[in-house]
Amino acid sequence: MLTVDDILRRNLEQCAEEIRQAIEASGQRASGRTQASIRVEADEGTGTVYGRQAFGTLEQGRRPGKTPRGFVSIIRQWMQDKGITAAPIPYVRQASDRWQPKYTAEERGYLQMAGAIAHKIRTEGTRLYRAGGREDVYTPAIEACISRIKAEMAGLYKEEVLNDLRTIKNA
Repeated sequence: MLTVDDILRRNLEQCAEEIRQAIEASGQRASGRTQASIRVEADEGTGTVYGRQAFGTLEQGRRPGKTPRGFVSIIRQWMQDKGITAAPIPYVRQASDRWQPKYTAEERGYLQMAGAIAHKIRTEGTRLYRAGGREDVYTPAIEACISRIKAEMAGLYKEEVLNDLRTIKNA
């Protein structure tokens, strides 16, 4: 017979997989770290689906304001993960014995674009935030999971009550 923990674990694992698929379908996958961070715990009648701290930004976007240290580098890595390219910015000054450029022309283009994106996010928030967010990445999966758990738990408790009544009747 199924236990409460079995029902929770099975349904929460299904929910986690639905969320992973929704992230992929929404086109928000970059490095895959958010999908990989999703994990399930079910024990002693309680269950939880965990994800990265920034998980809410998948549906809400990021509001403008303070950003983490090294934000331009974070955006640069995101660009690389997403496969976003930038036009190279060549140096006007020519390299010599006394001066060598710090970055390649390609890296200068990426850094300038990452800086512009970081500035836009700091001042206006992400495009998703400005558009008002969405509710199709994890909200439907969670709502469906809750409904499935309720239905299965009701069936489980109904069977237990009926078994108890049969036991009392036969006693």
